[in-house]
Amino acid sequence: MTCHIHPGTNMVTTYFGYTWWDNEINADKMYPEKQHDPSAADAYQAQVRNPEGSADRGKWRDVKFLEQVGTPEFNKQLDKTQMADFHSHGWIFRAVYKHDRKGNLLDADGNIVDWKDPDKFKKAIHLSDIHLDKGMQCADCHFSQDNHGNGKLYGETRNALVITCEACHGDIRSRATLVSTGPAAPGNGINLAINTTPFKQKQFYWRGDHLFQRSIMDPNQEWEVVQVVDTITPGRPHYSEKSRLAKTIQKDGLTWGAIADQSDLTKLAHSSSKMSCQSCHTSWTTSCFGCHLSMSANQRMPMLHNEGLLTRNYTAYDFMVLRDDVYMLGIDGTVTGNRVSPIRSACAVVVSSQNAQRDWLYYQQQTVSSEGFSGQAFSPYVPHTVRAKETKECTDCHVSQERDNNAWMAQVLIQGTNFLNFMGRYVYVATGEDGFNAVKIAEHDEPPAIYGSDFHKFVYPKNYEEFQKHKQELEADEHPVRAKLGGEEVLDIQLRGEYAYTALGKGGFRFYDVAQIDNKDFSEKIVTAPVSPWGQKFYVKSKYATAIATPTTLGVDPLRTHDPQNEEQNIHLMYGFLYGTDKYEGLVVIGNSLKDKKDFAGVGTLLDGNPANNFVRRAATFNPDGKLNGAHRITIAGAYAYILCDRGLEVVSLDDPLHPKITAEVGAPVLNEPTGVAVQFRYAFVTDKEGLKVLEVTRLDQPKLIEAARVPLRDARNVYLARTYAYVSDGRDGMAIVDIERPERPKLAQMFNANGELKDTRDIKTGMVSSSQFAFVADGEAGFKIVQLFSPVDNDKFYGFSPPPTPKLVARYKTKGPALIVSEGTDRDRGVDESGNQLSVFGRRGARPFNQQEMQRMYMRNGELYTVTNDPPGRPVDSHTPIKAGDAPAEEKKGSGGER
Repeated sequence: MTCHIHPGTNMVTTYFGYTWWDNEINADKMYPEKQHDPSAADAYQAQVRNPEGSADRGKWRDVKFLEQVGTPEFNKQLDKTQMADFHSHGWIFRAVYKHDRKGNLLDADGNIVDWKDPDKFKKAIHLSDIHLDKGMQCADCHFSQDNHGNGKLYGETRNALVITCEACHGDIRSRATLVSTGPAAPGNGINLAINTTPFKQKQFYWRGDHLFQRSIMDPNQEWEVVQVVDTITPGRPHYSEKSRLAKTIQKDGLTWGAIADQSDLTKLAHSSSKMSCQSCHTSWTTSCFGCHLSMSANQRMPMLHNEGLLTRNYTAYDFMVLRDDVYMLGIDGTVTGNRVSPIRSACAVVVSSQNAQRDWLYYQQQTVSSEGFSGQAFSPYVPHTVRAKETKECTDCHVSQERDNNAWMAQVLIQGTNFLNFMGRYVYVATGEDGFNAVKIAEHDEPPAIYGSDFHKFVYPKNYEEFQKHKQELEADEHPVRAKLGGEEVLDIQLRGEYAYTALGKGGFRFYDVAQIDNKDFSEKIVTAPVSPWGQKFYVKSKYATAIATPTTLGVDPLRTHDPQNEEQNIHLMYGFLYGTDKYEGLVVIGNSLKDKKDFAGVGTLLDGNPANNFVRRAATFNPDGKLNGAHRITIAGAYAYILCDRGLEVVSLDDPLHPKITAEVGAPVLNEPTGVAVQFRYAFVTDKEGLKVLEVTRLDQPKLIEAARVPLRDARNVYLARTYAYVSDGRDGMAIVDIERPERPKLAQMFNANGELKDTRDIKTGMVSSSQFAFVADGEAGFKIVQLFSPVDNDKFYGFSPPPTPKLVARYKTKGPALIVSEGTDRDRGVDESGNQLSVFGRRGARPFNQQEMQRMYMRNGELYTVTNDPPGRPVDSHTPIKAGDAPAEEKKGSGGER
């Protein structure tokens, strides 16, 4: 076929209601009880068939074991999922079932199916595509040209297709013409009405005004092809009020039921000229947030799928996060009409490379596109997961009237939720006067299980047992600050790529080269300069640096040249700089000025790979009338910096990063000595001496306090958001987990202090490995801790968009100084910021996330918030233009062509 069909997150697999297994679910049945440490020969035998790195340690390296996977006998053993039979070289697929956002399994009527029910997988709806359920195979939709091409080469797989949904189902104005006009169709399209099956019957025929299609594989099978117009016409057999509502509602968000002018559909909110069918008719989408590609030099291996060729550079891979809980929307590519379309994470890789001596030249590094976008890539696609009932509803794409889908909307718009963040093998922790630590948190081999986690116990049972014997103590590389006598102390730290950025109090701001953190041949793995300090200047002096922020943790470079043929958007200039706060100087913009011809503007030198131009300077200082005095925390949301200082919260526009300006201030008595701030879509969450408070930030430049939205806490130091939960660093009380599903009505879900072990909690960041989520905790004088928030072992609802946390302490590291801050992980699910600025590659020409105006159309009307329910907004308008009963091809009107 034209399509590249084999990956477990692509069309054929999802059509059957399956996706790749993520190496963790039901790990007890997939890994040997005794830890398997493969020899070189063992590894070769597994890799020559399956380059997936975790296979070296799992049972599925054995073909005899694979013969059992997916059989009824094998699936009876599984309590968390069901698996399909194996792919020829060892890929394993698991079934996708209907569940709610909390992770409860659901049956056909939306009722919760108990996870303890032995028949749960029979009762819950397996989300295969409805076309499959009707009996359709690939060739029943993708005819000869889609399968065999037309002799031309195309740059994208979908560009080569002819078929469209409308060709067979028609649209809201008329029944199907059976003329397919996909991207690769000739000028007048391809007439499907003349197609015949191998059994010499017409493939399509009309029975009255009902269209039927015969199977191309089975002479005795056929099905009705439901016409869109019949689903919106009252009185027709397939009429659906929800279909009529979705397809006829106008842009005012109120008027629905009729198509006033069938020659002009511009008033419709969901016109097919602007929105692809699959945007609504999709039950689930794949969520493959990252893959680790690890290359080893001088390893002689055959190239899979290219028989007879050998290579000396072997690349294995490991899935990072594979889920089915995410839904995202954006703009499709130019060839397919730049319509609204589902978006998936695609080719979002981190890379590592070993030389012939097995030195890690780089380890778990992001990629950056040639035009400067992050390689944590996304792309529009056709999910092939169409269902009749399990489709998208109004509150899946618009703000709910109940205000209970803020996190969901942040994900739909691809603004990110921190739920899936990639932390890597090392977590960087600021420890004040004692510098900072790079703490080893995960196994080096695949899969990279977090030490002490449930996953670790199943994959590395011997290592896990040793880890428990050593009281769950982690190891770290420590780096003291250069001059304690000068008052330097690491107060804040942020990793991005191969550099750690720090705020050093009296020492100002300094960047550290951590590229060799995993290279065994380097004794000093953290350095201030890879060459002589005279050859670079990676610091900016200031009076008392308190915090540093990257506008994104993704590798983004706005200063690269754009090729017009790629149809890429510009990257906002603010992403070319770093932003620090100083107790006395306010906001410090870090990076070379645009007028400096000697070096890269901004901090582009950090991304160019050239060690000869590593110089950074102060680009701007901003503290008008001392309003930012006492600045100690900075969070960047869209083109705005939210800065906490003596006066409270100052909102600073970075739209012109070299000329910031204050747009709003929220001070006492609204905020009482604020300590932390985080933003998610329409709300900002702020901690102060009184606890957690919520600000409405539909307009980022003008936050407004929601008076009733408060959670009292005794010692709140900072806050971090992961979907519908806020994790508050609550000092002596440990971790406060606050339910923010309804941000205007937050409530304390639970307090967690690990039986008193969390006693000085200053900062929390979250991240995910396979199916488990973790909190990485800076616990002040008590050191650094890892808390497993949930795993498939202890939380049946782990597949939910936001399952309730079931926290437990799994690992710890005793820092010499107080653990103050944990570096944030890479935003794997953030493709655009809150101001509509694109951050990541969108893998089709002309494809992109929504810009700010397009986002606001989803939730704003005439400058006011627009909300929806899943019910119609009143009665439909009376008039409706009915379709003519006999609107079908003349030769079929009498039922000719095989009426049965």
